[in-house]
Amino acid sequence: MLNINNGASKIKREILVRIAKLQLEGNLEEGVHYIPREMAPRNSESFRCCVYHDREVLRLRVMARLGHSVEDYDDEKKLSEFAREALEREKPTDPMLTVLDDACNACVRAHYMVTNACQACVARPCMMNCPKNCIAITGGRAHIDPEACVNCGICMQNCPYHAIIRIPVPCEEACPVDAISKDENGKERIDYSKCTFCGACMRECPFGAMMDKGQIVDVIRKIMEGKKVVALYAPAIAAQFRAVPGQLEAALLKAGFSKTFEVAHGADITADKEAEEFEERMERGDALMTTSCCPAYVRAVRIHAPELNPCVSETRSPMHYTAEMAKKEDSGYVTVFIGPCLAKRKEGLDDPYVDYVLSAEELGALFMAKEIDLGSCEPLSCSSGPTASGRNFAQSGGVAEAVRIRLKHPERLKPFVINGLDAAGMKQLKAFGKAAAEGKSAEANLVEVMACPGGCIAGPSVITNPKVAAVQLKKYVSTGK
Repeated sequence: MLNINNGASKIKREILVRIAKLQLEGNLEEGVHYIPREMAPRNSESFRCCVYHDREVLRLRVMARLGHSVEDYDDEKKLSEFAREALEREKPTDPMLTVLDDACNACVRAHYMVTNACQACVARPCMMNCPKNCIAITGGRAHIDPEACVNCGICMQNCPYHAIIRIPVPCEEACPVDAISKDENGKERIDYSKCTFCGACMRECPFGAMMDKGQIVDVIRKIMEGKKVVALYAPAIAAQFRAVPGQLEAALLKAGFSKTFEVAHGADITADKEAEEFEERMERGDALMTTSCCPAYVRAVRIHAPELNPCVSETRSPMHYTAEMAKKEDSGYVTVFIGPCLAKRKEGLDDPYVDYVLSAEELGALFMAKEIDLGSCEPLSCSSGPTASGRNFAQSGGVAEAVRIRLKHPERLKPFVINGLDAAGMKQLKAFGKAAAEGKSAEANLVEVMACPGGCIAGPSVITNPKVAAVQLKKYVSTGK
């Protein structure tokens, strides 16, 4: 997994901060034009062929951060026009992802390569075991015929010197549902009819060519218009910032939100309802129920494992219940869910109770633009917090455990956790779907699925190392009821 601390992420986050600052100053339309040239000055070292190519890619990145699909790119249009459209729109647009052609490296197809560690040994297991006889020893080293190679990897497995390596295409490799492929120019394209919006491609592309479409402009506009904008922050967000309970709420109010709602309260509702639903399903003879709070997983079932669809819990997500709670309190609230998940943007677009979805990156940029130091914020007191199990939804295993402790007969529960919907996770998912379709009893009767390995604290838009976030989450959970 690509570390969150990398150059591509740094550039994308700097753009967010610059956009937020300009908008807060009332100068977005005029100032946005200068972002590319300020970030890539004339005499600076370029990442690509020249500084002007760098500026063009930065221009596309700015478009995506403004909430536009780069596929709709018009090079005759000024960034100020894109900014104006962003300031005037009333609703974000599908799809949630966009691909930057100019940023894409057009990586060669995944293949195996012999390195200079090759010893041209007498055993020659790479050559002897190749099923296509496409390896020859010439010039004191093994060579692979790319035309005959079928990328089986047997040569790499057999080399005693580890001299053969696999060169992957990171975004294609990361996608668990084969939704990414090359077009006729070698550039990557996303098939949105297959995409689950898990965000793995966005997280793994080392060129930052896959980008989520921002909603920070929309939220700041509503705040500046004096609307009652309320923040619904997910447990995973509390784990992104090194703050004691109450400090994040204080910072959110300082940033301009009228009120905060902890989504862990919605998680408690989800856990209560899923426990009740599980018991009802078991009573009527169902063999299996799966959780439903991860929208990337739910979409994966709908598209790629429909035979498992009857087993998916009908209970809604914590985001939905928290947003519903807020709207019932005041229908005039503008609800903004804040989390590290790309798929939540899609879920939010389809949920009438959710107006906008901000990422952890966008919230961090807003804090930086307003010069809010979380650590110096005076913690707010909270009279009634959520349960510890509700807060623990943010990591793998947390949902299943929250359901277990609410059951009347927890000893009947046979949980199974799919920790990440990578290729192996999808294989497990389809196996459960096949068993369910054939009426076979599975090794589990409750399956929890998280699209991101480790859970939401490792989502595609996190700003904290997942291991550090796990420690922070543990502290946060310990303060629950």
